Amino acid sequence: METSRLLLRHWQESDANDLYRYASDTETGPRAGWPPHTSVEESREIIRTVFNHPTTWAIVWKETGEVIGAIGYGPSCNCSLPVPEEEPIVGYWIGKPYWGKGICTEALLLVLKYVCQQTSIPSLASGHFTDNPASGRVMEKCGFLPTGDFCYDNSLYGGSQRPIRVLRWKRPFPHLGKQA
Repeated sequence: METSRLLLRHWQESDANDLYRYASDTETGPRAGWPPHTSVEESREIIRTVFNHPTTWAIVWKETGEVIGAIGYGPSCNCSLPVPEEEPIVGYWIGKPYWGKGICTEALLLVLKYVCQQTSIPSLASGHFTDNPASGRVMEKCGFLPTGDFCYDNSLYGGSQRPIRVLRWKRPFPHLGKQA
C-alpha cells in the first residue's frame, strides 16, 4: 500500500536498525504504551514476534527508504480497551522527527482503505492516552468517533496511571478519496 510519501509493507528483520533508531527514543514508545527499546536485538525480536502478522505494517518514508514507524490492527495491538472481543483494535506510531507532518493520518487512511477493500470487518476500535491528544486527532481525521469510554490498561507501559480515551470507526467509510 502506498501514497506519494509512504509505503506500508510487512516488516523484515533487516528493519531492526531503523526500528531501534526511533523506538529507542524515550518519548516515542511511552506515548503509545510501550517502553523504549534498549538494543537492536530487542527491536529485531519485536519484528519477529509482535510485528510478525499479516495486518501489521512498517511505515516506510519513500524519499529515503527508511522505516519510520508501524501501523496495524489485530494481535499486534492487543490491549484491554472496553470493546467487543471480536472487534479489531488499530494502533500506530512514528518516530519523533516525523511528528506533526500528517504521516499517521495518511497511513491510517491507507489501512482503512485496505479494510474496506479487502475485508468485511464492520468496525475498528482504537484509543489514545489523554496526555497524547495528537493521536486522537489522527483518529478523528480518519473518521473515528469517541465512544464516551475511558479506561486504564495495566498491559500497556504506563497504562495503569494514564487514562485512555476510546474511539471507534464504522463502515461506511466516507474518507476513501481524501488521501488514500
